[in-house]
Amino acid sequence: MSDFVTTQRHTVTLANGDRVPALGQGTWYLGDSRATHDREAQALRAGVRAGMTLIDTAEMYGNGRSERLICDALDGTSVAGGPLREEDGSRAATLDREDLFIVSKVLPSNAGRPDIFESCDNTLDNLGVDYLDLYLLHWVGPVPFAETVACMEELVAEGKIRAWGVSNFDTDDMEELWRVPGGSNCQVNQVLYHPASRGIEYDLLPWMRDHGVALMAYCPLAQAGTLRGRLFDSPELAEVARRHNATVAQVALAWDIRGGDTIAIPRSSRPEHTLENAAADRIELTDEDLALISRAFPAPSHKMPLDME
Repeated sequence: MSDFVTTQRHTVTLANGDRVPALGQGTWYLGDSRATHDREAQALRAGVRAGMTLIDTAEMYGNGRSERLICDALDGTSVAGGPLREEDGSRAATLDREDLFIVSKVLPSNAGRPDIFESCDNTLDNLGVDYLDLYLLHWVGPVPFAETVACMEELVAEGKIRAWGVSNFDTDDMEELWRVPGGSNCQVNQVLYHPASRGIEYDLLPWMRDHGVALMAYCPLAQAGTLRGRLFDSPELAEVARRHNATVAQVALAWDIRGGDTIAIPRSSRPEHTLENAAADRIELTDEDLALISRAFPAPSHKMPLDME
């Protein structure tokens, strides 16, 4: 890793041995507006500088606009280790492609032959890279798992992706995937997870831990979700935040990554918010903190459907 990138303390090791920062960056709804493009690019660059080198996107996000924003934000450096420009346009530091862990997702309708190969090529072109570190099936769709897995494995063999995973899979979906030849090569399941949405802890998260599948938590701050008010108005989270001289958002992120097997990917469109998110890496929640949060947001006592918002 280049000297340019700050190392985050908390990391997650995937089943294939890849070690990634536990705090990454999401890009849902980023890249949609020309008016905010430069500020969003600055936010992504700030995150990379702070060690949030895992960046998650999808072909669905703005019909490729989020992927193209990432390319613009990194100024083409993700291709061959060129210069990452400072905000004043200077070339004060370099960033190698190997410093980054780039994740994108294929739409379920494109997850079979021959569409997945075109989708992957389009994503690589949008991002300005020649490979993805991780390629996810965005949600369960019409294409049989066996076909999608076979295509994913071909993309790995071709060097276009290094590994693959899934998103929005519940326990029965994961079990079905595991029955498919090669299905156990799945590295990650990306689902919604934060203190106010703990349903996956009943059966999905234990299953994933038993099978070596890392959790990637999207919307870890309940962005654009109906549970955001409960999260940010919680007196218990506010109390924990006071104890650590932190914000409620930082406490929520620290809670998400507490187990060592969860990658949280908060979205931010402003550099100052990105740096706030990155600073959650230094928070170590105590047993007393966790007990207080659990009193406010109890773990589930029965099976619950996957939250989407």
